[in-house]
Amino acid sequence: MRYFQVNDQCNGCLACVQNCPANALRAEDGNANRVLSHNMARCARCGNCWRICPQKAIEFQFMLENGWDEVKSLELIFCSVCGVPIYTADYRRTLSEKLGKESEPTCSKHRDEVTRAAKAHFQKRKSPDVRSDIRPDMRGGAV
Repeated sequence: MRYFQVNDQCNGCLACVQNCPANALRAEDGNANRVLSHNMARCARCGNCWRICPQKAIEFQFMLENGWDEVKSLELIFCSVCGVPIYTADYRRTLSEKLGKESEPTCSKHRDEVTRAAKAHFQKRKSPDVRSDIRPDMRGGAV
């Protein structure tokens, strides 16, 4: 993680805590330990803690690397036609719960093709009471 880090040089002098303009650092003495805590939401990333530390214990460079930290890894579900990733297994479960059924995993391109193919398949099956040799306007009933 590229968050605020303190190395083994820290001796607990509290120079960083006392000089943080954003109050993003705090120290709590309890039991037999002094615990230093950092709050990223409050941190202004000004580097004052790093500059003021007499022990050079603040590892501020990690906050300046502009890198990406992996926060979670999720299993992917792929399009059953072309194999392109379309969503995660967790999202598929959510969809199934909301829709009340499982659906074939297809990307947007192939979803339309699969839907058209399914409709064409079911349209080929005409009901027995409709004669194909009679024009629709001559069958009777509403036009």
